[in-house]
Formats: sequence, C-alpha cells, structure tokens
Amino acid sequence: MRAEFPDFRLGNVLATSFTGTLSERHGNAVERIPTPHRLVDWLAVNGLAVASCTTAQLDLARELRESIHVAATAAAVQDALPASALRVINDRSAQGRAAAVLTPEGERRWLLGSASPVEDALGVIAADAISVIAGERDGKLALCASPTCRAAFFDTSRSRTRKWCDMNTCGNRQKKARFHANRRAAPGSAD
Repeated sequence: MRAEFPDFRLGNVLATSFTGTLSERHGNAVERIPTPHRLVDWLAVNGLAVASCTTAQLDLARELRESIHVAATAAAVQDALPASALRVINDRSAQGRAAAVLTPEGERRWLLGSASPVEDALGVIAADAISVIAGERDGKLALCASPTCRAAFFDTSRSRTRKWCDMNTCGNRQKKARFHANRRAAPGSAD
C-alpha cells in the first residue's frame, strides 16, 4: 500500500467493506479510493485483481459504492430500498461477467474477463451486496453507532448486537471519548 493514502478498512463482507472505502461520512469524510490506482489496490487486496482502471471506471465504482451504502442503510433501518440505488446495484451485477472458480486448495477465486475486468469486479461486489441486502446470509445489516460514521456493516456476532463498524477505529474512538468525558465529570478530576 502507498503511505500517502489512508489504510483500507477490511472486513469479512465484500460489499460492506467496499462501502467502507468512504468513511466518516457524517464528519470529516475520508476517501480511501481517491485515484484509479487506489481502486486497483483495493480490488487486489480483496481477491479481484485487475491490471488497471480508468477514471470513468472509478466513477462507476463510486456510484456503486454509494448505491450499496444507501440500500444497506435503508435495509438496516427497515426502510424501503431506494429505486435509484437498486437500479445501479442490479445494473452492475448484470453487466459483470466474472466466474467463480475452485482452486486446488479448495478455495473460491474470481476469474475476471480480459475485456472488462473492472466491470466484472464491480459485478462481483454488486452480487455480494444483493446477497447481503436480500438476507441470504446468516447475520444482519446494522449501522455504526459512531455519529460521525454511521457506516452500514454486516453483524455476524452471536447476539447480533454489535455497535461499531470496526472496533479498532470507531469503537475505540467512542470508548476513548466516553472515558475522557467521565474523567472530566468526576469530582476532583485533574482534567
């Protein structure tokens, strides 16, 4: 990874990890795929390696990312799924031509076409979003409790009561803020 860019927030669910390429949406937003090459990096880290990406393909990726975020947020709060977001997700899924292949180690890998590998990768992400939003997986969509984040994430915890999209970022930040607020409020506090 290049040091001048913020680290990726990687999770176990492709679609919600993809929406995490824009974080702190309700605060000082952090864009984690600001350039086409950075999208190439993110795709490679997630098993969807492509050789290159154009600015137009980055725009398609961001449109898909925002559509997944909007639809996943609606699903998490049990609102109607926005038609415009569904149209983008469905179009990207239908236009992708990736094939799942089995490796000798028994793992699934994605075979992307040579004519449109970025579009194929976006199709895989869109199909993953459809699976998650449709409720086909064991877990539930939830929203991060951080008021500056509010990212949609897929909660697979046993109790389905996870509060943070990522404990190492949003969870720790909120716990630190609560700790410092409690110290300031305590009688005899030195703060």
